[in-house]
Amino acid sequence: MIKAAIFDLDGTLLNRDASVLAFIRNQYERMHHWLQHIPIDIYVSRFIELDQRGYVWKDRVYKQMIEEFAIPELTWEELLDDYISQFKHSCIPFPHLHSMLDELKAAGIQLGMITNGFGRFQMDNIQALGIEHYFHEILISEWEGLKKPEPEIFKRALARLHVKPEECIFIGDHPEYDVYGAQQVGMKGVWKSDPHWTDTNHADFVIEDLADLPRTIEQSNSKKGRSLL
Repeated sequence: MIKAAIFDLDGTLLNRDASVLAFIRNQYERMHHWLQHIPIDIYVSRFIELDQRGYVWKDRVYKQMIEEFAIPELTWEELLDDYISQFKHSCIPFPHLHSMLDELKAAGIQLGMITNGFGRFQMDNIQALGIEHYFHEILISEWEGLKKPEPEIFKRALARLHVKPEECIFIGDHPEYDVYGAQQVGMKGVWKSDPHWTDTNHADFVIEDLADLPRTIEQSNSKKGRSLL
């Protein structure tokens, strides 16, 4: 029986693609005086290309942009500081985020989160989404000294929630880091469909929308003779 659900953040609860697009356009407008020699669409598209969906940290991204676009009045450190301090104001959730968490919480499902990234930055984004209070445990890789898909970070979350692996599902958008990583420690892996990934044949469940998750848990529990939702 599923007693707990642990979530990834970026690409699962936070619509990172939409958030990055909103942020980088806002950054361009805030710094237009120094960036006006660069067409906004080129500035935006190059950032997104270099960012590689968050898998390249922004010091490298901004160093490259400063060099390519010849921006003498700004440093990459200033652009990075702006990213760190301002990104939270552009956070966009996926649809049905709060209603899904409300439904799981009302059903007595314990909620956790494991996210790779820098501690304060990720916590700022979680708080910007207004979801921190839903979660019994939040593990951020910088603060834990571990990151997905290392088995120990999944085991640590299970221990803090006081559940067995078979009593927990993990929901994420990355087939390897999220789904397979969780399965390696005995959890069920739920893939939140993402067009950027295709190797998802090993997922225990696939959801297209966060609103589908409560029914997925119900389906899993009904197979064991008991439904919580």
